[in-house]
Amino acid sequence: MITKLGQKFTDGFTRYMPSAYVFALLLTLLTGILALTITDSQPIAVLEGWYNGFWNLLSFGMQIVLIIITAYCIAQSAPVKKGIDRLAQWIKTPIQVYMIIIALGALLSLVSFGMVVITAILGRELALRIKGIHYPFLVACVYFSFNGWVCGLSSSIALLLNTENNFLIENGILNDTISTGYSLGSTLNLTMIVLFVVVSPILIWVLIPKSFAGKELRDLQTSLDDEEGSVKDEALSYKLPFKALSDALNNAGWLQVSVALLGVVYIIYHFATKGFNLNFNIMIFIFLIVGMLLHITPMRYSIAMKRASSNISGVLFQYPFYAGIMGIMMASGLGEQISTVLVSIATPNTYAFIAYLTGGVINFAIPSAGGEFAVIGPSIINMVQELGANLSPNEVTAMTARASMSVAYGESLSNLLQPFFLLIVFPVMGKGIKIQARDVVGYLFIPFIVLFVIQALMVTYVPL
Repeated sequence: MITKLGQKFTDGFTRYMPSAYVFALLLTLLTGILALTITDSQPIAVLEGWYNGFWNLLSFGMQIVLIIITAYCIAQSAPVKKGIDRLAQWIKTPIQVYMIIIALGALLSLVSFGMVVITAILGRELALRIKGIHYPFLVACVYFSFNGWVCGLSSSIALLLNTENNFLIENGILNDTISTGYSLGSTLNLTMIVLFVVVSPILIWVLIPKSFAGKELRDLQTSLDDEEGSVKDEALSYKLPFKALSDALNNAGWLQVSVALLGVVYIIYHFATKGFNLNFNIMIFIFLIVGMLLHITPMRYSIAMKRASSNISGVLFQYPFYAGIMGIMMASGLGEQISTVLVSIATPNTYAFIAYLTGGVINFAIPSAGGEFAVIGPSIINMVQELGANLSPNEVTAMTARASMSVAYGESLSNLLQPFFLLIVFPVMGKGIKIQARDVVGYLFIPFIVLFVIQALMVTYVPL
């Protein structure tokens, strides 16, 4: 019965859900209309805010891009490819594929949301080898598996709070950084990790489609010659037929490894002097250095970077539109109105749930935890500070971290219905086939409802 219900939701999304880009355009118009009708802003002010918003988050957008491509480079390395091959030898049935994809994807996402690329590569490889896999459902599993990234080391909001001179500090909203011990190391976050790693595979198991007729990868392929060769093979193809200094340097492992070892020294120094201090910059740097060590030569790493960069075209041209939506909300005062409403209804018992709900709703307009927090973060933090006016600084800090992470949990959950981050999955799993967000998102509606209920209870009742 549950499987049939899930299929009905899938059919509905297939019929009515547009592409991710069209989704962004519609939300731009909707946000503009709301700004004009709810606030006193003039049309030209809204239009100017939209234009200015396009450029306000370029540095953050670049950090997001680098997180994705450096993780993708790691996924393309020979050691990781061999690991995938060995793992694939132990998996024999479609049910095993779905379960392992969910569990392994959840664990990898704790390292970085960009690691969903590894899960996608594994999923596609298994779909090529094992019969009976419902491929659109498998894509949904891969996408679902990275839902817990907000609990891990690349959690945008947690890293932002602990990054020196972040925009919250520069604008006087926070006085100092908030350690990841209050966010990633909290009891609430550790409990969330268990939810994603242990409970989510069980939920997916209940929803596995009974029929896979016409839905296997080979049924959907429009091109059979769509697989790239290895990075190593492509690197060898660039060599000249005679000895040349340029080739020697391009393939000089000692050169890249020497520079990478300098990076290793700095990483050790960073954690030795600053403790377990994580932020966007150090995470990107770690992924960069690890990729250099795994690919060994400059030529191989350059090729891996080239392939990884082709994976983020959707992010590059759609992200500014979402930043523009943020600009409308800030320029029109829509964000301030949200703050006023939040403060008026929040209590010490409900503030975290309100933050969670707000994060989920606003994510449909701004599908980026960091970008969204740039809009509603000040409102959420002001709400907490007013509620904690008579509490100790440590208690207010813990409440601020809890509310901020609740925004992240809500944002991440609504990604199941917001197709923006499918842009990371489709370049890998959609090669040689015709597949759109509408073919995948319907399978995630029931998980969305179930997790919403569980997470709402957790952010409200799990102790600080």
